[in-house]
Amino acid sequence: MMNPLRPNEILAYPDYDRVRQRLRPLFIAEKSRRRITLAEHLTFLFENDRTVWYQIEEMLLAEKITDAAAIQHEMDTYSELLPGGGDLSATLMIEYGDSAQRDAALRELIGIDRHLWITIESRRIPARFDIRQMDTERVSSVQFVRFPIGIGGDRFIEAAVRGHVNIEVDHPKLTGKRLIDKELAVVLSEDLN
Repeated sequence: MMNPLRPNEILAYPDYDRVRQRLRPLFIAEKSRRRITLAEHLTFLFENDRTVWYQIEEMLLAEKITDAAAIQHEMDTYSELLPGGGDLSATLMIEYGDSAQRDAALRELIGIDRHLWITIESRRIPARFDIRQMDTERVSSVQFVRFPIGIGGDRFIEAAVRGHVNIEVDHPKLTGKRLIDKELAVVLSEDLN
């Protein structure tokens, strides 16, 4: 399991603001190599300690947070995104270019939490959604999901090289399947080791 971030690893927002322009390209690149799109409208950003650190720093800066308790709250909230032993953790963004289309889709996609999978070889592993984000009338456009795959990074890469790792959605209103290629599997294997 990745270790949660400690308070001494977090920069006060004025300090972060001074170095942000230098660091931002590094974190954009990190996020880019951890991103995959499925069925045109679902984008997964697989999280790790670097992406979570960046998100915390951006939130502290945007909200001008200086209070120690409020900083700890942000750390606790975003640390929930860190992958644990044998699982992958992702922020799932449900994206539509048109706001009316997005609003309609968010109502139609209720139940998506029962229709999202990673398949590794012959095992179909359901995503675990954060139930605090569930609603009976519409889904949130941002979801936090975990895939408890229960294997190590080397085996994950081997399965991906053979073309046996897929991410899949089979909701009645949205379907699709996407191969996780070797390049992404190597990145994600860091989270599993």
